[in-house]
Amino acid sequence: MTVPSTSSDPVPELRRILCDDSGDNLALRFRALFSLKHMATQGDLSAIDAIAAAFSSNSALLKHELAYCLGQSKNHHAAPPLQAVLADLTEDPMVRHEAGEALGALSHSPSLPLLRQFLSDPEEVVAQTCELAISRIEWEASEIGRAELLQTSAFASIDPAPPTAGKEGNIEKLQRTLNDQAVPLFVRYRAMFRLRDIASPEAIDALATGFVDPSALFRHEIAFVFGQLSDPHSVPALIRVAGDKNEIPMVRHEAVEALGSIASDGVEAFLNEYAKDTEQVVRESALVALDMAEFERSGGFEYALILEGTTATEGS
Repeated sequence: MTVPSTSSDPVPELRRILCDDSGDNLALRFRALFSLKHMATQGDLSAIDAIAAAFSSNSALLKHELAYCLGQSKNHHAAPPLQAVLADLTEDPMVRHEAGEALGALSHSPSLPLLRQFLSDPEEVVAQTCELAISRIEWEASEIGRAELLQTSAFASIDPAPPTAGKEGNIEKLQRTLNDQAVPLFVRYRAMFRLRDIASPEAIDALATGFVDPSALFRHEIAFVFGQLSDPHSVPALIRVAGDKNEIPMVRHEAVEALGSIASDGVEAFLNEYAKDTEQVVRESALVALDMAEFERSGGFEYALILEGTTATEGS
């Protein structure tokens, strides 16, 4: 999908598209977002401001993705709007959670007092996210964190926790840590991302056992990791989660998005079913996932709205 640019600066037009809440154009807005994210990671402050401007949207799905992209920008200019979203008690908990996670991804130590303020938030997903963000910021600033030898990951994302350090490849051991409720959440997340980096069918099966965890935040992160892996081996587990009407929408939507990133045979029929779901965030996720699946089938190189003279890559 290409939109001609009328100026040498594509940000104003991308911002207009991203902030347009008036029509049925969510997939187009996501492509605009991923283009802006690319520019934001290159240090373009106007792109960061454009992303933040769309927090006025009525789509929780889009707003949660805005927060994720700001967290991946590696630029502290993104911190103030994220702080405002986290502190807004009227905002959807899924969006507030993503804002807190993004502050951790930015390693924004001035946000530590705010993150600590919400450790007792009545929304568990927000409280647990703040716990993780604090642990991540403190780990990165610690002597231990600076000294750890992390294996090179195939994934460029800034994650809520770094993978378990060293060459740990014992899947059974990692699975035990993943599911051990007595272990700090940050440590369990580290096992999760190490299993992601191993990326074998056995590692995927181990990750899928996390879908029975009592924490919705944890379950949603498993689905996110499956979306990163884009491995058809995870499809049966994702379909079970996405179709479970007893599961909370935050988890179901992430499973739907993961299915869209895989685009294997038979997935589209499920996505079309989820596109009629009663939950808005699930329904919207399916529509975006169908757009992504169509893109995967087309053999395209970059899932983004490309303005003439710009390049961009997919967000999450």
